[in-house]
Amino acid sequence: MNSYSVNLSTVFTEVPFLERFSKARENGFSYVECQFPYANSIEEIKKELEQNQLSMVLLNLPPGDWDKGERGIAVLSNRMEEFKRSVDEGIRYANALGANKIHCMAGIVPDSSRKEAKKVYLDNLVYAGSEMAKAGITLLIEPINIFDMPGYFLSDMEQAAEIISAAGLPNVKLQFDFYHIERIHGNPLSIYQKYADQVAHVQIADHPGRHEPGTGNMNYNEILQYLHDYYNGTIGLEYIPKGRSEDSFGLLEKWVQ
Repeated sequence: MNSYSVNLSTVFTEVPFLERFSKARENGFSYVECQFPYANSIEEIKKELEQNQLSMVLLNLPPGDWDKGERGIAVLSNRMEEFKRSVDEGIRYANALGANKIHCMAGIVPDSSRKEAKKVYLDNLVYAGSEMAKAGITLLIEPINIFDMPGYFLSDMEQAAEIISAAGLPNVKLQFDFYHIERIHGNPLSIYQKYADQVAHVQIADHPGRHEPGTGNMNYNEILQYLHDYYNGTIGLEYIPKGRSEDSFGLLEKWVQ
């Protein structure tokens, strides 16, 4: 399963987080990613990675107070110092765990604040990208659909591409989630082809339901064939298994590289 990076925040959730690493190894994975590892110590996670011979591909910056509905703080003008601290924490975890990509969630803002939020977001991305470059880390931003996350600031592919261009840093790239782009724009493979040169990480899930490929209406045979032929990187499995996690890999096995 070396084509794939299984997201331990959404897959193998039948067991506690630290037990998901051995589940990944038992199911043939060499690569894992996660959203927010910060509830566990670096030492605990590193032990699981080493014992199970796994490589951590990706993690997210701390998102603010998730339980209170925050989905990132990078667009919030009154949280810029906290954002800088979150960058330090993300780099600390990524360096220790061997991850060379970090996703920065933008955050939720009302329409009336979007102009100010864009400036704050860009300033924060330039800061984060510059700090991560020193550590050899790629900073990722990802458009997320507003059906699942109402009010999310970064919700359009063209908007994301413009922000990356404005940041002007070679290590600020796109995280392309086929599920989110399906919900935002439709025809995600065509959108991917248009922006492929800016993409540094891919994630997949089917629609509707955000379950594993093969459970919805998206043409994952076509998508995975194209990625197999042209994409050079791991494909993040950030889906919610429809049944048992172990039973969710059937279609994917056809496209193992």
